[in-house]
Amino acid sequence: MDDTAAGLSYAIPAGWEHDAAKDTKLLSAFTSQIARKPGAGGQDDGPGAAVLAGRSGQVVLPSGLRQQTERAALSNAEFFFPDQPATLEDSRPAEVGDQPAHAVTLKITGPKGTTAHLRMTVVTIDHSRTSFVMGVYGDTTDATVGQDVDAVLRSTAVR
Repeated sequence: MDDTAAGLSYAIPAGWEHDAAKDTKLLSAFTSQIARKPGAGGQDDGPGAAVLAGRSGQVVLPSGLRQQTERAALSNAEFFFPDQPATLEDSRPAEVGDQPAHAVTLKITGPKGTTAHLRMTVVTIDHSRTSFVMGVYGDTTDATVGQDVDAVLRSTAVR
């Protein structure tokens, strides 16, 4: 998937799809999306999964990536899972290509003990642009869902 607005590209795993028409309906913070195809999980289709990319509203210097990534991930967790507590499970420096980045994993506890996951990588592409890629998926017994989201985030490259 080539996202020229974000300046990123990322892989589309088997069983996932990109629908360009849906890109035009995204909130302005997002510039592209891919989603797990309905029925891709067999009997345990689960609640679905998506990866979204976009540009940050401001350029983030490498020294501020950790703080901005954690803040953005928690903000997105609140948006997608309102009133559900999010726990920071991992926060670490990363690279996308040669560019400095930071990666965060959140666990969101939902009603009746359900769990959702949000993974986000924010990358400073150059002096004028910072972008992100974010994966979100709900409670599922299909381990390939989380593995697919991880693979997409690892495949992200600067265009």
